[in-house]
Amino acid sequence: MSEMSLRSEKSRPDPAHRRVVERLEAQARDVRRLCADLNEAAISRRVKPEKWSVKEVLAHIARVQEIFEGRLDALLTKEKPTIVSYSPENDAGFAAISAKPAAELLQWFEGTRGRIVTRLATLSPADWHRPGAHADYLAYDVHFCMEYMAHHEAHHIYQMFERRAAFAPTVH
Repeated sequence: MSEMSLRSEKSRPDPAHRRVVERLEAQARDVRRLCADLNEAAISRRVKPEKWSVKEVLAHIARVQEIFEGRLDALLTKEKPTIVSYSPENDAGFAAISAKPAAELLQWFEGTRGRIVTRLATLSPADWHRPGAHADYLAYDVHFCMEYMAHHEAHHIYQMFERRAAFAPTVH
């Protein structure tokens, strides 16, 4: 194999990495769709008093995404950074975040998602596997970090879907 074809092989996006990016893009569209056409009172409504509203779920995934953007930055700029677990119940700032208007939360979510996706789309295959150290996971790298965020978020998108369906039709 020539040197040029070896270089292009190393820079070609891996299908697994591309799927993570595509999933993050698709899930952002789902979040936007599930928040669409709901006024502030509706999106803030708790269908069950002990469960978060659609807006509170949006606030949570926007906050978690911010944390994961910081993890992504650390993984790409530091040598094997230590990644600390996030505990939403210990997040002193979450009440203030969830009190923001839904439109502001959605704009924050979409802006952060755009930065993450843009950054991921430019990574080399080697960058996707830059390691970090996490107490709960044996192998923690950029790929694991972003896939973990996507799986976590998917669970909450389901919650948004379920909560919205109790009082408003979903937008197609």
